[in-house]
Amino acid sequence: MKAQVIRTILIAAGLFSTGLGVLGIFLPVLPTVPFLLLAAACFARSSERFHSWLIGHPWLGPMICDYLDGQGIPLRAKITAISLIWISITISVLFLIPLLWVKVLVIGIALCVTLYLLRLPLREK
Repeated sequence: MKAQVIRTILIAAGLFSTGLGVLGIFLPVLPTVPFLLLAAACFARSSERFHSWLIGHPWLGPMICDYLDGQGIPLRAKITAISLIWISITISVLFLIPLLWVKVLVIGIALCVTLYLLRLPLREK
């Protein structure tokens, strides 16, 4: 019973993450690949069928397969991700977030994500 509940939660989290990843294709504020990687991890632990579907999907699969295979990400994707993070964080901190501690927290998160992205290997052509 407990295993079935965990499996159901992981499938739901994977589907939700996939949905957010797809939205991230169209909305620059949402990161696509991290949500797809989370979905792949959830599906790998809960549903072979969903995992195979995601990895084999003609549009979504290639976004995560190179990363999962250790090939890194393209330079253009890295530059785009970091640029969009800092554009959206700057707008949020200057115009949308009124509390100082939240501004500091958001900037800290952005710094951590930027450092993570900078450490990712670049995919060679």
